[in-house]
Amino acid sequence: MATTSYRVERSTIVDAPPEAVYPHLADFRRWTSWSPWEGVDPTMTRTYSGADAGAGAVYAWTGNRKAGAGRMTITEVTPPWRVAVDLRFDKPFRSRSETVFTVEPAGAGCRVTWTMTGPMSVGTRLMSLVKSMDALIGPDFEKGLAHLKLTAETTRG
Repeated sequence: MATTSYRVERSTIVDAPPEAVYPHLADFRRWTSWSPWEGVDPTMTRTYSGADAGAGAVYAWTGNRKAGAGRMTITEVTPPWRVAVDLRFDKPFRSRSETVFTVEPAGAGCRVTWTMTGPMSVGTRLMSLVKSMDALIGPDFEKGLAHLKLTAETTRG
């Protein structure tokens, strides 16, 4: 039986309190300091609209073949514990996913978990013939979480 949806999840421990991590997740303008996809296209066009941060904030991009084009909207926040994002790709293929960041206390710092779930669209099914979504996206999540960890631990807010 064919899989109808996918789930990719990665976590890291950050040596900073949740309040120091949350602003980096809830403000798309801060994603440029940690997102694993920022270096994919140096000429990528970004636009921000809606709320400055938190629910209602919107980030859209258009880039080269690797960056593609799409839009993210923060749909729900529970400061400093949770940020949910509606992720839509228009290029290289149409898809829609939900991305959720959860932040929970862990020792003197916190555990940040990045989860993406979505239906297996035609495009994601084609990609998964070569590599599973977990193998395709998981390493990017690990890279992004490592950058987020460094950013949150050095900037504190």
